[in-house]
Amino acid sequence: MRSLVTAISLGLLACGSAAAQTGAPPNFVVMVIDDAAFMDLGAYGGEARTPNIDALAGQGALFTRYYSSPLCSPSRAMLLTGMDNHLTGVATIPEVLPKEHEGQPGYTMRLEPGVATLAERLKPMGYRTLMTGKWHLGSGKGDLPKAHGFDRSFALDASGADNWEDKSYMPYYAEAPWYENDVAAKLPDDFYSSEFIVDKMMSYLDEGDAKEPFFAYMAFMAVHIPLQAPPEFTANYAGVYDAGWDVTRKARWERAKARGYVPADAALAPMPENFRPWDSLPPGEQQLYAARMQVNAGMLEAMDHHIGRLVDHLKSSGQFDNTIFVITSDNGPEPSRGDTDPRLKFWMDMNGYHMNIDGIGEKGSWAFIGPEWAMAAASPHDKFKFLGSEGGIRVPFIMSGAGLRKGARIDARAFVTDVAPTLIALAGAPADLEGAKPMTGRSLLPLLRGEVEAAHGPNDAIVIEVSGNAAVIKGDYKLTRNQLPHGDALWRLYDLSKDPGETADLSEALPAIRQDLLAEYAAYSRRVGVLEVPEGYNSIDEVTRHSLARQQARYGPWLIGGGLALFALIGGAILLWRRRKRGA
Repeated sequence: MRSLVTAISLGLLACGSAAAQTGAPPNFVVMVIDDAAFMDLGAYGGEARTPNIDALAGQGALFTRYYSSPLCSPSRAMLLTGMDNHLTGVATIPEVLPKEHEGQPGYTMRLEPGVATLAERLKPMGYRTLMTGKWHLGSGKGDLPKAHGFDRSFALDASGADNWEDKSYMPYYAEAPWYENDVAAKLPDDFYSSEFIVDKMMSYLDEGDAKEPFFAYMAFMAVHIPLQAPPEFTANYAGVYDAGWDVTRKARWERAKARGYVPADAALAPMPENFRPWDSLPPGEQQLYAARMQVNAGMLEAMDHHIGRLVDHLKSSGQFDNTIFVITSDNGPEPSRGDTDPRLKFWMDMNGYHMNIDGIGEKGSWAFIGPEWAMAAASPHDKFKFLGSEGGIRVPFIMSGAGLRKGARIDARAFVTDVAPTLIALAGAPADLEGAKPMTGRSLLPLLRGEVEAAHGPNDAIVIEVSGNAAVIKGDYKLTRNQLPHGDALWRLYDLSKDPGETADLSEALPAIRQDLLAEYAAYSRRVGVLEVPEGYNSIDEVTRHSLARQQARYGPWLIGGGLALFALIGGAILLWRRRKRGA
């Protein structure tokens, strides 16, 4: 907190709304990275070269205790609406939804009636509303961006897709469902996701008057699986990860202590017992896994390169000085592997994918980092995406631009639902919109102005729940629960001020605090309509169930038809043989 006060005293600007300073409402560029860890970006101390993001961070505020949800769609729903994920209708993602929850309020997997996006809230203020990249907030008529306030959009309605080609990345999807202005669209032959997302956004910006305010939402596919990057970016990390995940994990932990993200005496969470020590891998596997992490860093650098092109474009059009940038990640790093399920391997072979080191990250490559590298990327925190552990929900968050303090570091807590109210306040728009349900987040503007030291006080609880993975953060303490396959569905209590690595469960030592946080969770659950997952729930099992059901529905008629045709062919051959035999 002292660093926040120092930043205020040294560099406080009169950062009321940007409209008050320039006489015009500010532009907004909101950029979401997919599956980036807390320390992935250069501004946070990561290995990836991200000079354009780092420059924006230096011109604004870098948050160190910003929380999102552990999965992509709930985070995006909260970011765009300022409402808790259960109140938006996107409590989790369709791929892991248990059948007991299907169609229930809050679990319809679409933005439900009365849920207003930032686009819908800013349009009445004269904003042009633009979107490019991943959507994943509802499929079909009435659920794509145009129906939720976006004037122009080029959106992927899936959890991910190939970054080089117009095709699916997993058996759950038959294809990559891209839409322009809610109409099915094809990708150009020279497609690369980060480049295309920026190019399309710049073309939309050029369609309007440079004096019109705009809200631009850009949802990148970096660094979601499959990890893919142009080789010239991947090559920049030759040798960087050769020492393995154990060394990289400790190195990030040391940098985190040096930067003050965690106390100097904070413990690093141990690797789970079933995770492989780097030294246990044969040299060939070590080389392959190091190369996968190189692609991860190269994909981040490629994204940053194209963000730099957008920044240059805004500068050349005279729009940069009145633009506010938001840069964040939807959740922590992705732990999934692609080499442990023969069914997935068969699907890859049938769809032109390989997992080899030759041409890794290029067209046809399906790269991933896996759970051990995800643990290393999440350092100094524990675990990763899917879970309520710090590594799953504590992510980078940068706000920069018109009217904001430069070079500020904010150690106060912030939550993903706080983004929309903050932008609404900066635009001078009303907090309430006729016909819309109220936002649940809080504006961070007083915090950004330096008027307060915290947006969430010590007695205010931040509560997160997605598919049974949950966290309750109140003051210095956190109660968390993680489901299978990486957790055991038990509640554990930690003191984040001393133990941000979540290494020492204080449930027995501090039963009153544990009970208080359990009561906070129960009240939250009733308030937003949480449905608890069935006993033994496992997200990987649900992905498999949904994928098999979709494939059966997709290919079942062909298999039945093929079987009947084969049966008819065999029957005809037998009949012909019998006739010839009788004739002989």
